[in-house]
Amino acid sequence: MHTLEAIWKRTSYRGRYKPEAVPRDDLRTILKAGLAAPSGCNKQTVSLIAVDDPDTLKRLRTVIQPPIGETAPAMICVLTRRILAYRDRCFAVQDYAAAIENMLLAIVALGYQSCWIEGHITDEDAIGRQMADILGVPAEYELVCFLPVGKAEEPLRRARKRPDGERAWLNRFGGALEED
Repeated sequence: MHTLEAIWKRTSYRGRYKPEAVPRDDLRTILKAGLAAPSGCNKQTVSLIAVDDPDTLKRLRTVIQPPIGETAPAMICVLTRRILAYRDRCFAVQDYAAAIENMLLAIVALGYQSCWIEGHITDEDAIGRQMADILGVPAEYELVCFLPVGKAEEPLRRARKRPDGERAWLNRFGGALEED
């Protein structure tokens, strides 16, 4: 699949997944896509764990509340370390966002679906830390997101996007996007 086609086909999938295993080679490809993302000052703050073991998935799902992605045959857990990079700035959020987008595109290109699950993972109830503990992740790492991975069982539903001309312009804010 062409890169631009993957970008335009990608959507957040929150439905049920088919019970088909995701081949390990595909999981490795997805992980490599994530690790190929740019990293602020090359600090490489992102680490990744692919999970396809049914028992481990079951344990992880006991702490994910509200339940989401519970039928996916695999998941990618995204870890970060808060490392200062430049003038007391940390680019961990930018690093893991770039890695996640690369993986979401790879997931679509390989014929799977996913959704970036972060909000309730990083809330005060510490679901990310609970997941990290199940996976044996050291304390200096934070589990900030997971991506369920699998084949969609339900039709894809796309979010409505505002018209391009309301959010993208040429040469100045509010300028025309299309050439005259």
